Amino acid sequence: MRTAAPARFELSVDSIMRGPKLVGYPQTGLRWSGDSTRLYFEWRRPGDDEPATYVVGKDGGEPRRLSDDERRNVPPATGGVWDGAHRRVLFVDRGDIVLLDTVAGARRQITRTTGGEANPRWARGETAVTFTRDNNLYLVSLDPGKADGLLQLTDVAPRKRDERESDSQKFVKAEEQKLIEHTRVEAEKKKKAEEKDKKDALPKYELAERQSAQDLQLSADGVHVFMTIAERGDVSRRTNVPNYVTESSYTEDIPGRTFVGDAQEKRALVVMNLQTGKSVKADAEFAGKRDVRWSMPRVSDDGRLAIANARAHDNKDRWLVALDPETGKSRVVDALHDEAWVRELGGGGPESSFGFMPDQKRVWFLSERDGWMHLYAVDASAPGAAARQLTQGRWEITDVALSTDRMRFYITSTEVHPGERHLYAMPIEGGERTKLTSMTGGHSGDVSPDDTTIGLIYSYSNKPHEVYLMPNRAGASAKQVTTTPTDEWRSFKWVDPQLVTYKSRDGVDVYARLFTPEMVGATRHASAPAVVFVHGAGYAQNAHKYWASYYREYMFHNLLASRGYVVLDPDYRASAGYGRDWRTAIYRHMGGHDLDDVVDGAKYLVEKHKVDARRIGVYGGSYGGFITLMAMFTSPDTFAAGAALRPVTDWSHYNHGYTSNILNEPQTDAEAYRRSSPIYFADGLKGALLILHGMVDTNVLFQDSVRLVQRLIELRKDHWWFAPYPVESHGFEEETSWADEYKRILKLFDDHLKPAANDARRAS
Repeated sequence: MRTAAPARFELSVDSIMRGPKLVGYPQTGLRWSGDSTRLYFEWRRPGDDEPATYVVGKDGGEPRRLSDDERRNVPPATGGVWDGAHRRVLFVDRGDIVLLDTVAGARRQITRTTGGEANPRWARGETAVTFTRDNNLYLVSLDPGKADGLLQLTDVAPRKRDERESDSQKFVKAEEQKLIEHTRVEAEKKKKAEEKDKKDALPKYELAERQSAQDLQLSADGVHVFMTIAERGDVSRRTNVPNYVTESSYTEDIPGRTFVGDAQEKRALVVMNLQTGKSVKADAEFAGKRDVRWSMPRVSDDGRLAIANARAHDNKDRWLVALDPETGKSRVVDALHDEAWVRELGGGGPESSFGFMPDQKRVWFLSERDGWMHLYAVDASAPGAAARQLTQGRWEITDVALSTDRMRFYITSTEVHPGERHLYAMPIEGGERTKLTSMTGGHSGDVSPDDTTIGLIYSYSNKPHEVYLMPNRAGASAKQVTTTPTDEWRSFKWVDPQLVTYKSRDGVDVYARLFTPEMVGATRHASAPAVVFVHGAGYAQNAHKYWASYYREYMFHNLLASRGYVVLDPDYRASAGYGRDWRTAIYRHMGGHDLDDVVDGAKYLVEKHKVDARRIGVYGGSYGGFITLMAMFTSPDTFAAGAALRPVTDWSHYNHGYTSNILNEPQTDAEAYRRSSPIYFADGLKGALLILHGMVDTNVLFQDSVRLVQRLIELRKDHWWFAPYPVESHGFEEETSWADEYKRILKLFDDHLKPAANDARRAS
């Protein structure tokens, strides 16, 4: 029986903007069972409503989708805390603590309450579990012979308001005890009872107003508890985002965020002695008079060292600090200073960017101190010890993990090329690295606990992410496990974009992706038009040899090329993957060197690819939308048309964590904000501008574009259009919204970069 041929792919905006219905989503959450026989991952195939968990044996074969019941007995995709043998894992499941033996497949419910438990950890040599709930720390013994049950270890609660007595009340109370012996006796009984209760009470810590205990950790000796105490800003104001399309048909507010520079949450570190009840605050004298934001310490297996990460409020210093739990005194183990801002690597927060070496004395950590993100080790037990660099070179580490036996590091890096990611093995003491992966492109991997097999997620420029399995040895071939895109999508010959470099005006090399009509078998349009795409996220990378997170834009660039456009996709200044100097080149001036790189990219297209300098467009979303506005306002003779999607128009309205790194705070560095915000330069608009924004955007607020629209009206500007999307947040979800958005962008470019009428308009 003959099978039907797959439908031929139609290269159109409507077809492309089906997005994940064509190509699916990247696989995530690679993790092995404790016995290294099974690899699990999350996978959302084209047409699926949500991700599902799949499993494949270490020897490969067809992956199998797990049922909901089976899914309960596999390791969590994120947030699991493994034991030393990498067999048992603790995690939070819908507010309850669960322990899973991944070899036996046995699931143990540690808690089952209507409260919300969090932060599970191993304790007492992995014979007990601790967790937090309602500001406090609890312990459960795993030993069936122990009769401890559930123990509350701390009494952390808001400070009780003192009961005040008037002078009159104090007088009559004292007189009553003088006159009536019974009241005097009862008062003495009450005092003795209170003293007895105080003696038997749990160690107390009083929280001040606006404070909460975000995390608590028991020390290895069981005597001390480390507590991170958060304190909300007292005068901070949060935005509300109006949602107009609702089930109730009434406008409803979505709670938003604060603006940069508004009062921010503070984070202190406190250590409590469970035996004495005494609590001490971690000393931050090393920071001078600046506020410090503490992370939860990492504690050595023998309990002798507690190392915390502390970051200055102004973002320019990071310290690794050894703490004395009894006194709270601190000793700096490593200090990192950056005149711009310190970058830390670690998806799980600052504490995930360092850890203990096998000897439990030295600490490994990641640092950009030589200009590139590299691996270091320092003896934390020896005051004044100097850090030793374990890797070096003009390349970056993007991920690091210790092997289960703690004999080697597994490193993912850009050593081969800034646009590639490969996995390496390196001895724990440093030295020669063994490159394990060999396919050109991007790899992220998880090595099995027995060190024999690597689970990989791999992709190439025109090949979406897939799961692979390979033996853990250099040069071994990898076996593909999944096939994600539809047959329809795979029937089309997608462009393998050329990776090029060009010189920016200050002489640096800018990496970029190039799409030309010839790559799709088309011819250049007679008017020689071009488009420059500006990726978002600021610190991200798009000029690389693996599948882009901007995959819809990648397909759109194939469409533009088929219609005669040349497309350039540069990694402008501050993009990821090119070292510290590149990252910080926008310090105190966004829209400076980064915009120069985009404008010089347009010049490169004119000089090297013979495009018409009068027919170049620019577009991008989020940070890319911001650069588009800066380009249209401050370099108006470079770009004839621009489309700004969900753009930042005024950085003083953006969030604190991202913006304060780069521009400091608006109340202390107003100049940086004024020269970096497009709304101040709107009078420079000459070309055709399209602004597109989701109305329920909780990241870059819809208000940003509304304020710019009013500014353009007041400036009496022509040739601009505004498209709002009522149900969309920052990342669009609806296929119809994506299609409408990109049809408008395509029309903008066709109308203003191609027709001869455009020349007549320019001349008028």
